[in-house]
Order: sequence, then structure tokens, then C-alpha cells
Amino acid sequence: PAHLPVVCHAEQRSMAAILLFSKLADRKVHIAHVARKEEIVIIRRAKESGMKVTCEVCPHHLFLTEEDAKRLGGGWGEVRPVLVTAEDQQALWDNMDIIDCFATDHAPHTVEEKKAENAPPGFPGLETMLPLLLTAVHEGRLTLEDIILRLHTNPRQIFGIPAQYDTYVEVDLEQEWTIPSSNVYSKSKWT
Repeated sequence: PAHLPVVCHAEQRSMAAILLFSKLADRKVHIAHVARKEEIVIIRRAKESGMKVTCEVCPHHLFLTEEDAKRLGGGWGEVRPVLVTAEDQQALWDNMDIIDCFATDHAPHTVEEKKAENAPPGFPGLETMLPLLLTAVHEGRLTLEDIILRLHTNPRQIFGIPAQYDTYVEVDLEQEWTIPSSNVYSKSKWT
């Protein structure tokens, strides 16, 4: 539908092509899984020029880098877009004001799949996103309002999601919690 954005997982040059298409077609575009400095800089410039573009980042690109992928080894660090440099990661944090949404890109591959020689890319994220973002609040990198804006307010507005007044999330900000090595609700059974 013309009132909704075209959603694209576009990296580097393909992202620039998608932005050109969006401009020529006069369509809103939502760029999923922004991970690199060059991408977030281009999106900033597009927004500043008045283009109808929104974007999202995944927690794994905010909290992990290519060094973590090496440490994890094998298929455990495989994700698309790949984990990037610390400079790329810092650029995401530095440009948080233009990031519209947080999205998990939840990929609940099983332990067996991730141990395979050709492990599929992706991380489970549904159970870990909110604790990671709340840790960033505790560290002063985000506010609770930042989380609400990017997990609720902006997605509703961007995608035309109707209000769900009986749906809410309750969080005990005094409770300390450690992300376990295996999760309970996802089929992946690892974090």
C-alpha cells in the first residue's frame, strides 16, 4: 500500500540505490538492519534533505563487533549484516537521534544448526533485546523514553499499527538479571 513504507534490507551501495528509487518513486522507505557508519551517515543526509526514510538497528550491532564474532567462533558469530568494526558500532550510537526503531531480526536457529559447517546466519534476539537496551539505560547511553520511542511509538507510526490499549510491558528496574546461556521461550535454546 502506498501509505506504508517499502521495507528493505539494503547494505552499502544497494542502500544508496534504494534511496534513489524511493526519491524517484516518491515513496517512503524503511531501511532494516543498519550496521555500518557509511549507512547511518547516508541515512542522516537523506533525512536532512527531506527524503521519506526511516531506519532500524539491531541490538547485536549496538553491543557486538567483529572482534566478538572472532571470539564466538564458527557459526556462532554468523549474522547478516555481519558484525562490524568498533568504529561502525560507535557511529550507530553517535547517530541514535536519527535511528527510528530497534528490531531484533530474531533468527532462532538451533544449537545443532549453529554448530554445522555451513551455519545459517542470525541470532536469537527476542529474549535479550530489552535487557540489553535496559543495560544501556543503566549506563546512561539511552533513556527509557528512547526505548519506548523506538520499540513502540515509532513502529506504530511508521507501519500504521493500531493502538493496543490492553498490551503493555512491565519492567522492574530494581531487579538485576543476567542473560542466561540458554533461553527458555525461543526454539534456539541459546543466547
